[in-house]
Amino acid sequence: MKVLLVNGSQHQNGCTYTALCEVAKALNANGVETEIYQLGGKEIRGCKGCWICKKTKACVIDDGVNEFVAKAAEFDGFVFGSPVYYASASGGLVSFMDRVFYSGGKNLAYKPAAAVVSCRRAGATATFDVINKYFTINNMPIVGSNYWNEVHGNKAEEVLQDEEGLQTMRILGNNMAWLLKCIELGKQAGLAPEKERKIMTNFIR
Repeated sequence: MKVLLVNGSQHQNGCTYTALCEVAKALNANGVETEIYQLGGKEIRGCKGCWICKKTKACVIDDGVNEFVAKAAEFDGFVFGSPVYYASASGGLVSFMDRVFYSGGKNLAYKPAAAVVSCRRAGATATFDVINKYFTINNMPIVGSNYWNEVHGNKAEEVLQDEEGLQTMRILGNNMAWLLKCIELGKQAGLAPEKERKIMTNFIR
């Protein structure tokens, strides 16, 4: 089993990375492989709303989104991390997730996912909500902890002093490992979610 953790922060080894590493350590301790994908720093464009991906099954913008979608097919679970920018996720992560989920959501569907947020002081729960909404629209079980998945600090060293936040990350990793193993046992027993064709209702005709 493998989990892909996405660092949506511009700082490669900053607060968000520190939180993701704590989740990864717990996953590794449970026999789950992990990889941290550094998104922050890449030039990610926003979705053009052209709908071409619905025909070609790939985004027309060539900036790494298609490569990530292909990579996602190899993983069993996901953690998307972001710092708080004006009580929301980083712009790069939002643009990235818009396009990943619209053009290649099938490669993430039915796989457990979690949001991880780092902030200096406030805005964490609003950011947490923004990221989680991608999962709820894509048939993905959301993994929780014993508190909202957030850490506090202005620098990585300060996050390491947030004992409650670090515990939250460890429990998140343990819970995701447990859920992954439960899903694997279900697959071995021949269990799978019932699927229906999507119904689209337009309110203005």
